[in-house]
Amino acid sequence: MHRSTSRVLTTHTGSLPRPPDLVAMLNAKELGEPYDATAFGARVERAISEVVQQQVDAGIDVIGDGEHSKFNWMAYARARLTGLEEIDSPVRFRGATRDTIEFADAYEDLKVMHAARSGALVAKRTARPKALVCAAAIRYIGHDELRTDLANLKHSLAGKKHEEAFVTAISPSNLELYYENKHYNSDEEYLEALGEAMRVEYLAIVEAGFLLQIDDPRMATHYNRAVNSTIEDCRKFIALRVEALNHALRGIPQDKIRFHTCYSTNIAPRVHDFELRHFADLMLQVRAAAYLVEAANPRHEHEWAIWQDTKLPDDKIVVPGVVSHCVHLVEHPELVAQRIMRFADVVGRERVIAGTDCGFGTSGAGDEVHPQVAWAKLRALVAGARLASQRLF
Repeated sequence: MHRSTSRVLTTHTGSLPRPPDLVAMLNAKELGEPYDATAFGARVERAISEVVQQQVDAGIDVIGDGEHSKFNWMAYARARLTGLEEIDSPVRFRGATRDTIEFADAYEDLKVMHAARSGALVAKRTARPKALVCAAAIRYIGHDELRTDLANLKHSLAGKKHEEAFVTAISPSNLELYYENKHYNSDEEYLEALGEAMRVEYLAIVEAGFLLQIDDPRMATHYNRAVNSTIEDCRKFIALRVEALNHALRGIPQDKIRFHTCYSTNIAPRVHDFELRHFADLMLQVRAAAYLVEAANPRHEHEWAIWQDTKLPDDKIVVPGVVSHCVHLVEHPELVAQRIMRFADVVGRERVIAGTDCGFGTSGAGDEVHPQVAWAKLRALVAGARLASQRLF
């Protein structure tokens, strides 16, 4: 994994705005509606080529496929695993959180606003697939889709200027959240089975020559969802899932792995985010060389200071968000540069890569910044990194 040895490198967390026609195709596939598989494959291939070029044009150094073959960062895995069974009930993770309880009226108003803004798309997506539970042994069967994803990205990168490329994959912990266990005898057993299944994907990504990014928002969001849990309860919860993830990552070179946790694409009132100081030490136990964390939005910009007391191991780097997905204003490059330099001052300039708080496109969910704003933010990220580089190198 490259470091910022001569200038501040730039990247993002994976999801980038999807074209509307692609969103419609992804929705149809996810909802089990009729769709033209050949046309779908061709459109995904073209979309990945386009989003790679957009990243290159913006000046991003460590780039990805924008998750353009995926309905979203999580749901893609449902088609790649056996052992899951539909049930006629709500998905369990969509319950109340500490924030939705405290700001009930605000969240209800936001729901109405998002529905009105997204119009027919959101109305269509209210017919979501039924919830899934684990009802039998979990096995990975997504080999063909995965091979296509990796081939599309590799083809799109040919001849394009970039430092490195990464591919995202979901963590066992988040699969455990979305697909309730009705088969295995314990949480530990279920997590191990999920990890062994996803290990197929993890290994393939690295073997294809890409960096593997593990997406694990649950590390940061469990506290908000577990409304009656204490901080210590959540630390124990996280520790078990770090152990399970590390088992799934065994043998994969640490310097090929990035780990991302965040508070989700939640552009809404948030005062109950689990503070980084409560779990940074556990996060650093994940077998990864880089950690992507929120550091630009108003709830987390101050958290750069924890690295003054929490030692970042010498063989690891930090990828702070220096532009945010949950603020519609486009950050000034000077502010981006200042954010980068704070981190460089405490962990060293070579161990900082400038990133984003979270993803910029969740299949038209109606809860993210406009695509024009997202790309403006990425250009501001690059401009700010250049300013910081002039001062640091």
